[in-house]
Amino acid sequence: MLRMTRQRSAVQELLDRTDDFRSAQQLHEDLRASGSSIGLATVYRTLQSLAEADAVDVLRGDDGEALYRRCARESHHHHLVCKHCGRTVEVEGAPVERWADKVAEENGFVDVDHTAELFGTCGRCVGHQRTG
Repeated sequence: MLRMTRQRSAVQELLDRTDDFRSAQQLHEDLRASGSSIGLATVYRTLQSLAEADAVDVLRGDDGEALYRRCARESHHHHLVCKHCGRTVEVEGAPVERWADKVAEENGFVDVDHTAELFGTCGRCVGHQRTG
């Protein structure tokens, strides 16, 4: 169980209001803009603790930077992420699970873990590209 501190509470509240994956720097900027005096190192430590407790999902951006999001689904799931605006949709994991189990079995692997994130362009961004 994570000990609740003022800083951890501030980060969790911000994540609860954020639908898209965000970097530690972006979250830190948002917190500072709202008047918080929280330090960037504290944001990183808090996000790491939340990730270790499975309280946030983490994915890696194109540049390798960790991005964080508090998800609505508690079951195993995946994400469809817009490469342009960051809009994120949670996707049911079952089809990917079946595929991963099949590939593992075909190759003699057991106890397999995986992550699967899909990146594309959402309808809003496609519309902006066509009109822009």
